[in-house]
Amino acid sequence: MAETFRSLPASIDETVALLASAGYVADRSLATVLYLALRMGRPLFLEGEAGVGKTEIAKVLASALGRKLIRLQCYEGLDVSSAVYEWNYSAQMIEIRLAEAEGVADRVRLGEDVFSERFLVKRPLLQALEPDTAGPPVLLIDELDRTDEAFEAFLLEVLSDFQVTIPEIGTVKAEHPPIVIITSNRTREVHDALKRRCLYHWVDYPDAARELAILKAKVPGAPARLSRQIVAFVQSLRSEDLFKAPGVAETLDWATALTELDAVELDAATVSDTLGVLLKYQDDIARMQGSRVKELLDQVRADLRAPA
Repeated sequence: MAETFRSLPASIDETVALLASAGYVADRSLATVLYLALRMGRPLFLEGEAGVGKTEIAKVLASALGRKLIRLQCYEGLDVSSAVYEWNYSAQMIEIRLAEAEGVADRVRLGEDVFSERFLVKRPLLQALEPDTAGPPVLLIDELDRTDEAFEAFLLEVLSDFQVTIPEIGTVKAEHPPIVIITSNRTREVHDALKRRCLYHWVDYPDAARELAILKAKVPGAPARLSRQIVAFVQSLRSEDLFKAPGVAETLDWATALTELDAVELDAATVSDTLGVLLKYQDDIARMQGSRVKELLDQVRADLRAPA
């Protein structure tokens, strides 16, 4: 059967263009490691602060390639039944009752029947191993650092051989491995054994030029002067002593909020009133409100007026 899905990019430049076609402004180092992960068929492990766009990469890649996105959101206590598969016990019980009512005496055949694929509930990891006419899906294993080490160890077989073992059925192996993106906010260290199976990239906050390009792509209705001030203010804010610096997602939310308020440029009162869009901890907001906001804003205006 002829391939109907979009081919993988053939160069780093094509990878940059592919991401840009779906609205993601990537720097060249990220595009390089993503290109290599796609060409080598290896999972890509992305670490970085929350809100720098790690999860978005998987979403954009699936959209740009026309592939299905399968997301496994990790959390403490995540187990195989939630991540890989479980049996539909209610349906199995009904099948057994019906067999008993019909006088079925062959217990071996009945056992094989109720543990067949018909009663299997497939979770994200098993779904990602199945063939798809649109091409191998993009499997996003999001915030892996939230799981425990036992589940992390379970993933080793999946990430190295793209297969899982179901005792009642056998081994299920992907004919075409999925594209795997793993993210971590680094709340704990992920084991080296898992990292060895992946290509690694640290996703940092974007510089001012790239953040402005992201803002223009995502919030095209924001005035140009306001957009430059927003980016310059957020970049300055990240150098402050804050519990949680604003990410790119907060920058975009702030630009959207200010546009909704019909703002055309920043002023101290508007910044103070909308700090809750950027900062999510009261101590950070209290530290910035008042004179510190005005000082930062004055510095931003002076920097933007200065010749390049």
